[in-house]
Amino acid sequence: MIEKVGKLEAVAAVAAYKTPEITNYLLTKKSYRLCPMHVLKQKKGSIASMNKVYEEHFDCFICPTGELLTYSTTNKGGYREYKSRKHICATCSSLSRCTESKVYQKVVARHIWQTHVEEADHLRHHQDVKPIYAKRKETIERVFTDAKEKHGMRWTPLRGLKKGSMQAMLTFAAMNVKKVANWTWQGP
Repeated sequence: MIEKVGKLEAVAAVAAYKTPEITNYLLTKKSYRLCPMHVLKQKKGSIASMNKVYEEHFDCFICPTGELLTYSTTNKGGYREYKSRKHICATCSSLSRCTESKVYQKVVARHIWQTHVEEADHLRHHQDVKPIYAKRKETIERVFTDAKEKHGMRWTPLRGLKKGSMQAMLTFAAMNVKKVANWTWQGP
């Protein structure tokens, strides 16, 4: 398909497609990835993972109390896990706001391509990208809103991936037919 269309300059998507895998693919192909900011929800009163600073040079996290969370392992999903030392966290005054772990250990995960996601977030503010990002709400968001509100995509009575995919394909095919009809229709 890329041979027919050509190289993509920019890809505007909804926040659900803000994954490290997609971002890595687009940035290695020298395409912009434009998605809205995705804010993680935290429990009220807890110390958010965002408050833990990643130190790239030493490959570790620093918690708000100044303790290090060092690299432990990389899981199957491609996330590097950083763990605190149990004996230090056990005596920490912020333990109840930081983790509910029974072994008194905080674990923070960072994807191996997280730097690509951060780079793509910074691209949103670049002067060349701002006009493209502004069009996202007129194109991408409008299509999904119409699908949800006018074509029954908010929920489905069907069960299973195959049946759900069938409904989605038929819905978007109908929406595309409507677009083509609007483009070709000539007024009196």
